[in-house]
Amino acid sequence: MKLMFFDDFKMGVVKGDNVVDVSAVVKDIPHTSPNGLMVGLIERFDAYKGKLEAAVAAGAGVPLKSVRIRPPLPSPGNMDCMAVNYMEDGTRTEPAPINAFHKSPNAVIGDGDTMVLPDVPASVFEGEAEMALVIGKKASNVKAADAMDYIFGYVGFIDGSARGLPPAGNTFYQMKSRETFAPVGPYIVTKDEIPDPHNLQVKLWNNGVLRQNYNTSDMAHKIPRCVEFISACHTLEPGDLLPTGTNHRGLHAFQDGDKIELEVEKLGKLTIKVRDDLKRTWTRDTRLERQNKGKDVINDQLTGKYAKS
Repeated sequence: MKLMFFDDFKMGVVKGDNVVDVSAVVKDIPHTSPNGLMVGLIERFDAYKGKLEAAVAAGAGVPLKSVRIRPPLPSPGNMDCMAVNYMEDGTRTEPAPINAFHKSPNAVIGDGDTMVLPDVPASVFEGEAEMALVIGKKASNVKAADAMDYIFGYVGFIDGSARGLPPAGNTFYQMKSRETFAPVGPYIVTKDEIPDPHNLQVKLWNNGVLRQNYNTSDMAHKIPRCVEFISACHTLEPGDLLPTGTNHRGLHAFQDGDKIELEVEKLGKLTIKVRDDLKRTWTRDTRLERQNKGKDVINDQLTGKYAKS
């Protein structure tokens, strides 16, 4: 099942190219916010699944292209992002030590929204195409062998980054947790529809040009180990997000006016815009292209504030 919010945060279920409004089915779930409603449904999904299926079968819905798609989890309690968690198409000889970072829930935006590049001296702004896990039940000190039981579903995720901020060695928080730097969507796909999350193609286009194109089979620390690692650090709650990392070889500069499209196989397409009021520009090559040219993998800023003369 594909669960989403649309327009004024109506709860919907995707049916082909349409979305069926199921707000009436879930109206008795206690909540004080849209995020609370989605979390409440996740917690009670077994009790509501049959009712939702019946509503979808009875309703034609409206075209997805006619509605405003909202982030399916507008303010998750936790977003724990795996760091350096891909083998980079086999170019790494061994996995990097398992690591993660916390990203602010206030960074979340949805399909059709805009990532805003702030006035800070970043060397480059990038966005990483990722598949994120949606946690289904409270998870504390979960063993890898049991981890898949704690997953509710999967969703597309873009991890925005402001690279190279000063001071050196003290940048992770200010690089990752900025407003609008966590596009999520377009909807949550329940895990029963994804038989093998370790075999999904992930693609990201910038202005129609394919930049990232990799498979989740390249993941270094697999999903069970990720859940084990994070849940040993702190308790995960229903509706929390755990983005699983990216293959970095296609990363490139995001800049003003860009149209970014993320498509994770079976999880739909998430489209966002990029705005930079400073109108800074960078070279358009990817990290892999720069590496093949013998250049530093970080793109050169060409024009605008903070450009090196």
